[in-house]
Amino acid sequence: MTTKPLFQEKSSIRIIFWICIAEILTMQGVFTFSSMLPFFFEEWKLDSVDAGWISGIYYGSYMISVMILVSLTDWIDAKKIYISGVLITLISCIGFALFVEGYWSAILFRALGGIGLAGTYMPGLKALTDRLSGTSRIRATSFYTASFGAGSALSFLIGGSILEWFPWETAFWIAGLCALLALLIVSKVLESRPNHIGSRSGLRSLDFRPVLRNSNAMGWIACYSSHNYELFAFRSWIVVYLAFALSGVSDGLNIQPSVIVFFGVLLGMPSSIIGNELAMRYGRTRIVVGIMCLSAVLAIVVGNSIGLSAPLLILLVLVYGCFVTGDSASITTGVIESASEENRGVTMAVHSSIGFIGSFLGPIGFGLVLNAFGGHNNSEAWFWAFSSTGVILLIGPVLLLILRTVK
Repeated sequence: MTTKPLFQEKSSIRIIFWICIAEILTMQGVFTFSSMLPFFFEEWKLDSVDAGWISGIYYGSYMISVMILVSLTDWIDAKKIYISGVLITLISCIGFALFVEGYWSAILFRALGGIGLAGTYMPGLKALTDRLSGTSRIRATSFYTASFGAGSALSFLIGGSILEWFPWETAFWIAGLCALLALLIVSKVLESRPNHIGSRSGLRSLDFRPVLRNSNAMGWIACYSSHNYELFAFRSWIVVYLAFALSGVSDGLNIQPSVIVFFGVLLGMPSSIIGNELAMRYGRTRIVVGIMCLSAVLAIVVGNSIGLSAPLLILLVLVYGCFVTGDSASITTGVIESASEENRGVTMAVHSSIGFIGSFLGPIGFGLVLNAFGGHNNSEAWFWAFSSTGVILLIGPVLLLILRTVK
């Protein structure tokens, strides 16, 4: 059964704009904890491993639930999955504000938040790309993945700024309100579509074998996993890193680390879009491999930069942040374009689930290395944590090049 593409009835630009706004709104609870991590280290008496688990469990629960939720979008209209995800996100944010008092309660509501993200991020992209075609779909993917960066930036800014004026719970109340607004937007902008009846309906939508046999798609998925290891290790720990690195610098600068990260993540939006445009012009594989190799080098450089003047250190972190996100849209577009239309939902499910293994392990792995070499107040520990992240990042492009040769 086929339906008319929704872009024939409504402007594709309007749909892209509002779904990107909704994505930004649902992101407000994702990095709120990370932006307040220096505060929670003292408030809850955490060590680096504890903090890594609270950050990482979010992506662990995402990794497990996204495989099912996104696969179902080949059968059920992705809009329905998205709305369910937004409701879970709303509950997780309000629950964190009301009930979290330490490590274990934080683990519980962060895990719930990860399920909410699994129901919104890739299902939102699927709902968007199902209603577009051609270059509109390719560019929509670029803008949508960049919106993840915009939402991340605001999450850092709100979380880091709230502590100066209000109790920390206020940031999670704001995140819950944003989720409610996203729910209203998607309900209004996206028209509902009937369930798909065919080879991917029912439980057959959970058949992952076509994706696992697609070596081209699996190469991009491998890249996505190592990219996410670096991205979420970086975003989970960069506020703490800057707080430590800038504490011993007397350059007269008094900038909140969360504000620096806010602007850094904002810069990641155009870098992701530019990376995708370069990939369209000069070849996706060449651009992605190049960006990831340069990012690995910069990870090692940043880890060895404690003691630099504040302006130089901040500039270096901002440049590194651009390379961290520069390959994001290109990788996701590579996955989508390598999938057949009937398997696009399940391909995105495998992409998200395997990809977020890296997201889950990144904050935890970074914290483990940090703890092993002396903790978050030791310069050498930061060097080894960043360096290990750069080395792990390179696994992705190596597997991409290998799998491209498999028929």
